[in-house]
Amino acid sequence: MANHALLNNVDHRDLRVQTAYGAEFGDNMMCTLAIPSEFGHLQADYPIFFHQNQETGQFLPMAMFGFQEGENLFLDGDRWSASYIPLMVRRGPFLIGFQGGGKGADAAKSMVVSIDMDSPRLGSEGEPLFQPFGGNSEYLDRVVEVLQEIDRGQAAIEEFTAALLEHKLLEPFSLEVVLDNGNKHRLVGFHAIHEERLAALDGEVLADFSRRGILQAAYMMVASMANIPALIALKNKRG
Repeated sequence: MANHALLNNVDHRDLRVQTAYGAEFGDNMMCTLAIPSEFGHLQADYPIFFHQNQETGQFLPMAMFGFQEGENLFLDGDRWSASYIPLMVRRGPFLIGFQGGGKGADAAKSMVVSIDMDSPRLGSEGEPLFQPFGGNSEYLDRVVEVLQEIDRGQAAIEEFTAALLEHKLLEPFSLEVVLDNGNKHRLVGFHAIHEERLAALDGEVLADFSRRGILQAAYMMVASMANIPALIALKNKRG
């Protein structure tokens, strides 16, 4: 269970964050949330599928790292062996939020950053969060930029998903992987874009999708399917 605290340059002045990767830091995960603005980068390395939350029914795009829980085939010691690392991984032990606002629709809210004090990344070694006289470190500034992009991405995910569902462009996807050693793994519970229905959309819908950036994101997801054989090859290397 996360133990979040509002980040400040007094209580967390000497705190540092380890930025290497590894199972000990929680990076041994099968998938993570994918933000539409990064689909163009993600599709170079990872398959991207939708996963439906069984409690809320919400569909969320996920970048896939493996075929079973606790498996990240891109972890190589303390390295992440891919050309691009997803935003949700790069955010580290941080979350973004908003405070204030007072009364009225026009009341301004201020952004705040929280940190998980129970994260194994925290300690006396690694990247500093603050400069000696209290200003943000370069590392923290980069994290804030990542958090802001993730925050903007929440609305983009909702718009993207709603458009695909409206036009019945999602279909269940399952995959059985037979490894060189004979072991089998089955990927279930995910959805992919129905490529034929996407291509058959009429011109008005396609123009609307293009204007809103939905068409490009959809085709990035379709293109990402080409990474499945490479992921299987990584799995075969691990045995």
